[in-house]
Amino acid sequence: MPINVLSAGIATTIQDLGRPGYYHLGIPMGGAMDRLALRAANLLVGNDEGAAGLESVFVGPELEFTEDALVAVCGAELPPRIDGETCPTWTALKVKAGQVLSFDFLQSGSRAYIAISGGIDTPPMLGSRSTYAIGALGGIDGRAVQPGDTLPVGPSSHNAAMPGRSVPEALRRGPGNPAELRVLPGLYWHRITEQAQDNFFADEWKVANEADRMGYRFQGGRKLEFVERRQPFGAGADPSNITDACYPYGSVQVPSGTEPIILHRDAVSGGGYFMIGTVISADMDLIGQMQPHTATRFIKVDMKTALEARQQRTRLIEQIRQSLA
Repeated sequence: MPINVLSAGIATTIQDLGRPGYYHLGIPMGGAMDRLALRAANLLVGNDEGAAGLESVFVGPELEFTEDALVAVCGAELPPRIDGETCPTWTALKVKAGQVLSFDFLQSGSRAYIAISGGIDTPPMLGSRSTYAIGALGGIDGRAVQPGDTLPVGPSSHNAAMPGRSVPEALRRGPGNPAELRVLPGLYWHRITEQAQDNFFADEWKVANEADRMGYRFQGGRKLEFVERRQPFGAGADPSNITDACYPYGSVQVPSGTEPIILHRDAVSGGGYFMIGTVISADMDLIGQMQPHTATRFIKVDMKTALEARQQRTRLIEQIRQSLA
């Protein structure tokens, strides 16, 4: 059941839950920026939660279906339209052969996830269909979707999926305003003064225009002051430089102490900038839904809180499963 791409929207890519296991080789896990939204969309159409779908940023694609299918759009509030008729998000929708799925204007959020019954069935690379454009892996020839592409779709099991089912609003998660991102201070926390540590969490930051799958830059807070040191062998002269080290997903770099950068799904695996801390795993999905200029506060947490938040997110996913069972 191929789907014809009439228009591609903005930065529309094929994504699943990523390709873990290769970060030590410099290949990031990748996958959906908002994993919860992709899981929910797949559950709505009867797919495995990790099936490949489309991730669209700000503007959705225009897709022509050649066979009947179920579709669901979760994440950003980017209302789908079937032959021009506006339909709800976070809901299983029936699309008939010959109909066209398009999208209205973005109302909130940043990334919408489009799941299609059967899942997009492009060839997997290193165990994943996720598009990693920098490495030319996954997707369609390792690139974003383009007009004229034909998307192959696997056989649909439907798994008791029915049109009209929806994820309850109480189980839908967004970043809020201002957004709050919980941060666990890291190995290089001691590199800035106590006053700078306090300022980082006290200040309100805003998402900069440089916000993509590799990372999100933030502006507006006070510049961080560094504790004086002797330049380590192998490190750059800037006080934010360190001897090259590994970067975890969600790590918060602050080059020259000015603008924090949170590394995300397609980030590099190491480098020479210190990391003030790491955004906890439970909040990584929220970043993918934050638009430029979104007001943001960083919240200091400890490991106990981070682990509890991860358990809460696991429970939320289970609640979504149960609501759609």
